[in-house]
Amino acid sequence: MSLNRRTFIRNIGLAAGYSLIPSQYLLANSSEKKLGVCLVALGNYSTTVLAPALQLTKHCKLTGIVTGTPSKIPIWQQKYGIPDKNVYNYETMDRIANNPDIDVIYIVLPTGLHAKYAIKAANTGKHVWCEKPMAKTEEECQSIINACQKNKVKLAIGYRMQHEPNTQKVIQWASTKPYGKIKTVHAEIGYYVGNPKKSWRLDAKLGGGTMYDLGVYSLNAARYATGEEPISVVAEQMTTRPNIFTETDETTHFTLEFPSGAIAYGKTSLGHDMHRLHVDAANGWYQLQPFSMYSGVKGTTSDGKQLNTYIANQQAKQMDDDALSIINNTDMIVPGEEGIKDIRIVEAIYKSAKTKHKISLT
Repeated sequence: MSLNRRTFIRNIGLAAGYSLIPSQYLLANSSEKKLGVCLVALGNYSTTVLAPALQLTKHCKLTGIVTGTPSKIPIWQQKYGIPDKNVYNYETMDRIANNPDIDVIYIVLPTGLHAKYAIKAANTGKHVWCEKPMAKTEEECQSIINACQKNKVKLAIGYRMQHEPNTQKVIQWASTKPYGKIKTVHAEIGYYVGNPKKSWRLDAKLGGGTMYDLGVYSLNAARYATGEEPISVVAEQMTTRPNIFTETDETTHFTLEFPSGAIAYGKTSLGHDMHRLHVDAANGWYQLQPFSMYSGVKGTTSDGKQLNTYIANQQAKQMDDDALSIINNTDMIVPGEEGIKDIRIVEAIYKSAKTKHKISLT
């Protein structure tokens, strides 16, 4: 989840519907019952993004909520028609196991709470969707994977960009290499936040810090743009406003080395505006700018091709893709095994920044 959500939704709005239905959608029976989704935590992302997006989906629908704030319950019930029996708090969410209205539990809590409640969700026997980043540590990520495997439920991580068509083209080019061998990748995302309110993003215990928020986008982009797993990382972190960033960093720079010799330069910050994914190859280049906004993702290539395929709602497409993986019993586009790879590298980035040494990832 990123800090620009509230501003972006206010400025752009949620468009009705979305286009570009992939061929896999043809496998789903149009008369099939939609999967019921229960949102866990009713903060800004659930309220302004996911719940409205669920109204646009074709294969799932909002049927339940979990919240620790009783005052939110009547608002959500009135707006989305959620019955009393489908309303839970964090102590009672175990009871979802006996609710046939709910097929999927979507964890939308701060990162530091993902593991605890994703495991709780898996233990109900319902499928689990977990927001990115997957968890704070590699160990926590593995515990989520283990719980889902034990309970024979599917797990998806909420990397919406891997469902976005222009991004999918970049992912495809990592394999087909239409511009030759990939040499360097620049993955940069940041916003200047003038006076951020105290929130989990500034709380180290809850998973605050640039890499657990915006930075995971640049890290994930470096990996999917090269199609490789890095073999080493070196990183540095800095803070120019220590009165605000008392527990977490304001800016992180990291450099990844890949087996092919490709190098990725990643940047993420709450003190600088930047939003670019640029790939230099032997015979040309291509880029997305912006590369992870909720709408308007677009780019170009050195030979003038435009990467501007439009969809109106990324989250709706993400959730429909994941619902179809459940309906058709196919692999998730972004499974837990993808999420854990990023967190392993995030931990190495923090270690490198602290020790000021290159960290081997092999």
